[in-house]
Amino acid sequence: MHQPFYRDLVTGEYRLPWARLHALKDYYGMVRILEEFPDIRQTFNLVPSLLLQLEEYAAGKAKDRFLDVVLKEAEELTEQEKEFLLSFCFQANEERVINRYPRYAELLERKRQNGQIPGRAVSAFSAPMIRDLQVLSQLAWFDEEYLSKDREIKALKQKGRDFTRADQEVIGRKEKELLGEMLEGYRHAAKRGQIEVSTSPFYHPILPLLCDSNIADVSHPYVALPEQFAYPGDASAQMTQAKEYVENATGLGVQGLWPPEGGVSDEVLSKAAEAGFTWTATGQGVLERTLGHALSTEDKHRPHVWQRGQQRITVLFRDRRLCELIGLVYARMGAEEAANHFVNELHRVSEGKDAVIPVILDGENAWEHYVENGRPFLRALYRRISADPAIEAVTVSEALEGTAAGCLDHVYPGSWLDGNFDIWIGAEENNRAWELLLRARRKFEEAVGATVENRRLAWEELMIAEGSDWFWWYDPEHSAESRGEFDALFREHLTNLYRLLGEKIPAELAHTLLKPQAPEHRAPAGMIQPIIDGRDTTQAEWANAGRYRPQHTSGPMHSQRPPIQELRYGSDGQNLYLWIGCGDATELTVTLRNGAGEHFAIDASTSGNQPATPDATLPAGAVEVALKDACEMRVSLAALHTKLGSPLFLKIDAWSDGLPTGSLPAFGELELKQTTMAAYTF
Repeated sequence: MHQPFYRDLVTGEYRLPWARLHALKDYYGMVRILEEFPDIRQTFNLVPSLLLQLEEYAAGKAKDRFLDVVLKEAEELTEQEKEFLLSFCFQANEERVINRYPRYAELLERKRQNGQIPGRAVSAFSAPMIRDLQVLSQLAWFDEEYLSKDREIKALKQKGRDFTRADQEVIGRKEKELLGEMLEGYRHAAKRGQIEVSTSPFYHPILPLLCDSNIADVSHPYVALPEQFAYPGDASAQMTQAKEYVENATGLGVQGLWPPEGGVSDEVLSKAAEAGFTWTATGQGVLERTLGHALSTEDKHRPHVWQRGQQRITVLFRDRRLCELIGLVYARMGAEEAANHFVNELHRVSEGKDAVIPVILDGENAWEHYVENGRPFLRALYRRISADPAIEAVTVSEALEGTAAGCLDHVYPGSWLDGNFDIWIGAEENNRAWELLLRARRKFEEAVGATVENRRLAWEELMIAEGSDWFWWYDPEHSAESRGEFDALFREHLTNLYRLLGEKIPAELAHTLLKPQAPEHRAPAGMIQPIIDGRDTTQAEWANAGRYRPQHTSGPMHSQRPPIQELRYGSDGQNLYLWIGCGDATELTVTLRNGAGEHFAIDASTSGNQPATPDATLPAGAVEVALKDACEMRVSLAALHTKLGSPLFLKIDAWSDGLPTGSLPAFGELELKQTTMAAYTF
């Protein structure tokens, strides 16, 4: 469980609300649900930068303008506050969170009808609409336990709309109540022996890069790197302070360290052992590169003891495939089906032998993609594991007791993401951020004259700016509506450092580091009539086609390349033509909907060149499909009960080995429209 530090140390204001909102939705309920399953034991990793913020919220000390605006009487909001409200109150998963509340979805559609521009949309929202948005934008983040059991919150959910000022007051009071109970839930679970608490360095930095940023060149030779950042003492300080803080906050002993994003190196492991940690973890890719060969089942599913001189620490290596099934796949499946599949996978990968299988997951971001925040899935999974005599869910320390471990005299420097550090360093924006951080670090050492208190605060700002999240969002593979706010907050932390030290603030800190992202869509340039053979038979046949490439970005959950990598489309006036670059997907379902609401589904397999199976309502000859280098398809417009110029809506679902792997678009449908050149576009 972690969030970066969102509070401005100078103004005391929280610049983003995610620590509070994820506490409402995830941190409280993830441990409370274990009360129903006494045989399930788990390890929770609590990062100090998160706990510090939640303690301030629970004590009523947090200055959060997001919360202030949603609790302020709607009629008293200024135009600027209304724009602010419309800007951030829809930053939630549309399918699973917003659409769960009909009024919330209705308000989102109203914003869309006004161009998605808050300044333009304000005039379209009456005070009652604004108040409904204020309440629903908070209610949607409440934990499932509260939604179903708390009398007042349950009543608000059932009411659904037409909220009052009193309802706003209930929301504010219940948020504080829930946040106040969160940490106590972890203490109770630990005292009854059901959970172990581990931690991460205080502000969640990528430890190997703090020790020596040039180490990224080992796992990715010739990667473009900024000027060397090498402050191993910072890494030690962040680990030592974290262990002390979490032990004091929870009253529990802390033995384990999750190095942020599984980032390890020999220097990091040595410093972790020196700080008093007895175990840590990373990804199997690191183990494979450390051993220098493909991993056997025994290699994968046992701990390894790393030792150099007198320093030793036990290392677990997370099973990436099992983790990604939960993080990226099971949200598209039914709860029971997904739970059964996971338990069957545990049996398969263990091959009937004793095994320690580490499943290490992000504690918050996966669940908003699930029905009811993943609670039906977790309950189904915990029931299956509890009932299976061959499987035991244990804490890390329990798993290490009496388990034979492998031996390591070194570890390959890397993270759980592809065994390297490419997400956090190497891209242009990332490297610029590292250079700004280095200049600030040097200035901290050089500066004289600041008061003791200001120097202490400047040190905290520096430690905060070393956190991993800023660099995550500077990576071009990740995108979110609040990416700009992360950029601004990173630069603000560094600006505060200079201000606190009484030093001149570098001009570049006033300007964004983010590069504008290139558009991924090109409209058709004219008519097309390609040969349907699954190949680019000639360069000309798709030359005039429209092209749509889903942006290869992900949010807080890192994902692999999208299964549908490109779509080409167009028409000859009589037929719709599609070209689908389907990567590793083995099955595709293309669903078309006409303006009258009729749906037509076409199933195609990319294995064995099996013919497509069109919807039974489509006549013979209406569909032509070829599957070789790509999937090419022709569909008669007449068979779709439409004609050129009439609206069509498209959805493509991809499958591999019977599991859903992705959709284009991710949610909803793509609308196809006629252009003046009689082709199709979005």
